[in-house]
Amino acid sequence: MKQIPKETILRASRGDMEAFKEIYDISSGFVYTVVYRIVRNSEDAQEVTQDVFMSIYQKINTFRFKSSLKTWLYRIATNRAINMYRKRAKEKGRKVTFEDNIKYDSDVFNKTAVNFEREHAEKLVKAMLGSLPCEQRACIVLKDIEGLRYQEIAEVLGIKINTVRSRLKRAREKLLALKETGESSHEM
Repeated sequence: MKQIPKETILRASRGDMEAFKEIYDISSGFVYTVVYRIVRNSEDAQEVTQDVFMSIYQKINTFRFKSSLKTWLYRIATNRAINMYRKRAKEKGRKVTFEDNIKYDSDVFNKTAVNFEREHAEKLVKAMLGSLPCEQRACIVLKDIEGLRYQEIAEVLGIKINTVRSRLKRAREKLLALKETGESSHEM
């Protein structure tokens, strides 16, 4: 995500719709991607992304620059995504599995020989991420996919840095075990 100038944030906090639109244009793809990787469903990701920006619009005047806007966006987006994931699981009355909420859009990848390997790898990664508990998956997404530092993840999720480390350790151990046993390939 490209850096958003402080002046743009200040203008948006004073009600300038053009400034808010600029923030949205710069960060909406980033927010959607983070949310989608957690909820693993495009409709839910769109709904959560819309909810995130409604919240930002209502609360941008409370942003005090104690962290970066990107960290603030991560926190809101990640928390809303985890809440949506839990809501969907509760509605189904059981633990949500990979097969229940992954939608693989055929138009995302061309069905050519060149893209076959990439498609297979993406399915495998999604299957493996889908096998993790939501809290561990959020940590993996933020660290290994989005590239946040441990401290940033702790701030985003509102947890202690040691909790981040232990969730990442457990998630990586589970992913490694899945890879070694080939279990995730059976889920596809």
